[in-house]
Order: sequence, then structure tokens, then C-alpha cells
Amino acid sequence: MKINIKETLKRYKRVLILARKPDKKELKETARICGIGFVIMGMIGFIIYLISVFGGV
Repeated sequence: MKINIKETLKRYKRVLILARKPDKKELKETARICGIGFVIMGMIGFIIYLISVFGGV
């Protein structure tokens, strides 16, 4: 398997050109969605923990 460094750098450059800095509204919404995801995942993990502790597994 041969890696073509020139082609890889072209792809990286194209992504960086298309990338943009998010505005405040977009950043707040992304942070809120990620926070909700963390809370949900934490609750699921805690429920599984409680089931394993009280379920005798």
C-alpha cells in the first residue's frame, strides 16, 4: 500500500479551505447538544451500574 503524500496534503488543504469558524449561536447550540448527550450517557451508565449493584450480577 503506497501513501501519496502530495494527494493527502491536497485533501487536507481542501478541507481547511472549506472549514469556517462557527458563530456564537452555532457554538452555543453545539455545546448544548453535546452537554445533553453527556448527561444522557451518564444517566444510562448510572442506571446500568445500579442494575448491576442491586441486581446481583
